[in-house]
Amino acid sequence: MAKIFIEHLNEEVELDDNSSIKEILEERGLPFACSEGVCGTCVVEVLDGMENLTEYTQEEEDFFGEMENERLACMCQIKSGTVKMRF
Repeated sequence: MAKIFIEHLNEEVELDDNSSIKEILEERGLPFACSEGVCGTCVVEVLDGMENLTEYTQEEEDFFGEMENERLACMCQIKSGTVKMRF
């Protein structure tokens, strides 16, 4: 079982390993527009546990250029473990 801790909401959510994080974050107020990795409305800051998310997609590489601790929530899944983030 994987977990996402949303810092500014002080909320931890459990979800199945290898799950998309989109629905969980959308239910908690993160806006989504295109859901194709183009618009950037779903940018999240990963504070801890980046290694527990899938690798950056080509869409994210095109959007961010230099990648640090941000992800497009519509493009990534949580593999396992815990990821701490805020949006």
